[in-house]
This record gives sequence, structure tokens and C-alpha cells, in this order.
Amino acid sequence: MTDKNIKESKITLVGAGPGDADLITVKAIKALKTADVVLYDALVNEELLEYAPEGAVKVFVGKRSGDHTYSQDAVNKLMVDYAINFGHVVRLKGGDPFVFGRGFEELEFAASFNIPASVIPGISSSIAVAELQNIPVTHRGLSESFWVVTGTISNGKISPDLYDAARSRATVVVLMGINKLAEITEIFKNEGKNKLPVAVIQSGTTVNEQVVIATVDTIVEAAKENKIGSPAIIVLGEVVSLHPKYKLIQNIYDVVAQG
Repeated sequence: MTDKNIKESKITLVGAGPGDADLITVKAIKALKTADVVLYDALVNEELLEYAPEGAVKVFVGKRSGDHTYSQDAVNKLMVDYAINFGHVVRLKGGDPFVFGRGFEELEFAASFNIPASVIPGISSSIAVAELQNIPVTHRGLSESFWVVTGTISNGKISPDLYDAARSRATVVVLMGINKLAEITEIFKNEGKNKLPVAVIQSGTTVNEQVVIATVDTIVEAAKENKIGSPAIIVLGEVVSLHPKYKLIQNIYDVVAQG
């Protein structure tokens, strides 16, 4: 006889979106409603936990810049352990699980234990945060493509891809790079892009959102003045000139130029 109380082990990687709890998909909500355990990250809006059943186990496993309480290995092991002992684990991840979310590593780890795992995409901050500020990542006549680059790689250094991105005409969106803002702007200055428009958006889509618009030459000072910190995205490109605040900056430049 089989024990009807034994639940099937399975894992669902769920993208929670960029921060606003309303920016989660219907499919993601359906998964949360059937969760026995929810493992959630630091950038996940905790309002989303209300979709999980009252009796579900909810475990914070988040990592922020400078705070790595849970290593990826520890998260992987917790995820599998809970699946084996409790049933359906929803791994709730900020943004999209496959955009700098290490989601595929978690899929592979689940597969090594023969635990069924699936992915539900989420709205990525790399596009949505700028979009909600009316900054398109592509726009006819200004940008035909865009790069999404991590600001810092595993060894703590600037991503080599940023050097290639800075040489392109594309919009460049940098995630996890606010602590490297000065270094990032130097890369663009070396390409002669001192006047390129830049937006830095902290806590995008949430009530704590802050937006700073400037140029490569002035963005570091502007971010400091406004006390911008993590989490934040950086958008570099001509598309930022479409933001209303940039027009004010341009007017100031024109007045100064006229003496």
C-alpha cells in the first residue's frame, strides 16, 4: 500500500519579477498556491508569500551585496532536502531565474537527485525597471539592440563584456554594478562617451524607487548626492535622453554653453 500522505518531490523555479508584487505572472501565483515550501531571495517582495498556503514552510535564503549568509551550495542542498522531505518546493527568485539568477545551476542540482524541476519565467529588471521610467532599451533611430551585463563577476572584478559593450552603439544595462559605478563610467569615458546619457534606478518598481539621470561625466557625483545604493540598475545609452529629467539637464548644458 502507498501512503497517501507522502507528497511527490518536485521543484519549481519561479521568477518573482523586479519588485512590485503585481508584476508576477498568473502561472507563478498558481505554483505558489501549491507550494509545501517556499525558498525566497532577498530581492523578492514578501507580499508574494501570501499566495502560498498558510501551512507552507517559508525560508529566507537571500543574498545581497556584502551579505552572503547562504552560499549557492547551501541553497541547493536546502532546496533538495525540503523537496525530499516535504514535497513541492517553490524556489522564488527575484526577476527572472535565468538572468543572473543561477537558475540553471539549481535545475542541474535537482536533476542530480532525480527530482523533477521546472521553470516559470519572471519579468526581468533589466528591461522592466527602465521601461517603467519610460526609457526603452531599443528605440528607432537611437538604439537597435541592447546588452545586459553584470557589473561584477565572481572574482569581484568588472565584467570583461562591459569593455565590448562600451564600444558598441547599443543600450547597455548593468545589473549588480552600483558599487562599480565609477569604474564603469571610466570605461565609457575611454571610448569618448563622456556625454552619453545615463540613468541609475534604485529599488525599481517599488515604493522606495529613486531615479537619477545624468551623463557619463556626472553620474557618479549625482548618485552620491542622491545616496543611491543597492539594489540598482544602470542604463547607459542614447535612449536615456528620452526621459523628461534628461531634457532639464540638456537645458542646463545649453545655458552654460551660451555663457
